[in-house]
Amino acid sequence: MSKTTTKCYSSWFDTPFYHILYKDRDHKEARLFMSKLTKYLKITKGVRVLDLACGRGRHSIYLSTLGYKVTGADLSENSIAYAKKFENKNLTFMVHDMTQPTGKDFDTILNLFTSFGYFEKEEDNLNTLKSIKKDLKPGGRAVIDFMNVHFVSKGLVREEVKVVDKIEFHIKRWIKNGFLYKNIRFKIEDENYDFTETVKMITLEHFQKYATKSGLEIIDTFGNYNLDRFYEKCSERLIVIFK
Repeated sequence: MSKTTTKCYSSWFDTPFYHILYKDRDHKEARLFMSKLTKYLKITKGVRVLDLACGRGRHSIYLSTLGYKVTGADLSENSIAYAKKFENKNLTFMVHDMTQPTGKDFDTILNLFTSFGYFEKEEDNLNTLKSIKKDLKPGGRAVIDFMNVHFVSKGLVREEVKVVDKIEFHIKRWIKNGFLYKNIRFKIEDENYDFTETVKMITLEHFQKYATKSGLEIIDTFGNYNLDRFYEKCSERLIVIFK
C-alpha cells in the first residue's frame, strides 16, 4: 500500500513521521536565534507574541519562558493537540489557518524556519501578509524567517538518505516552475509511504511586493541566525522584518 500527498501543506506535516524526520534540528541554534531576535526587536516581558505556524510549539514554549504572553497557531490539529499539553498562563495554542486573521492583536508576530510559501494558491501568500497586518498592533513588528532561494538553488542536495529512529528516509529535491520540491519516501512494517513537500521559491523582491500590497513595510533583513547582513548570493537565510 502506498500513501501519497503532493502540494499539500497539512497532511504530511500532520503525520508523526514529519516530526521524526526533523527531530534533530538544532535546538541550540534555534534558541540562540530567538534570544538574538527578541533582543533586536526589544520585546519586553508581558507583550503578546504570535508564533504563526508553530508546529508542536517548541519555539512558543521557549518564548513563554522569557516572560512573553505567547499564542502558538498552526493548521495541524495533531500538532496543536500535542502542544496543548504545555499550556500555562503565558502560553496558549490554537488550530488556525494563517491565511486568515486570528481576530486578536499582537505586539510581535513570528513565522519561523521556512513555514511560509506552502500554499496551493499563490494569493494565499499575500493573504497571509494581509492577515499579519490585521493582527499586528500599531508599532508592532512581524518576522518571516525564510530560506534564501539563491543559496538553496546553488547548493541543492538532489538525493540523500537519512536514517532516523531506524526509519530510512529517501529524499529527492528538485526545482521546477518557481517551486522547490522535496519528495520523501520510506517504508514501515511493509507499508510504503510517499510524501512531497512543495514550497514557493520566494525572493526578497517577492516579499517587497507582498508587503506593499498588504500595507506592511520591510524595515530590515538578515542573512542568518546571528542576524548578520543579508547577501543575496551567499546568505543561508532570508529573515525579513516588517512593520
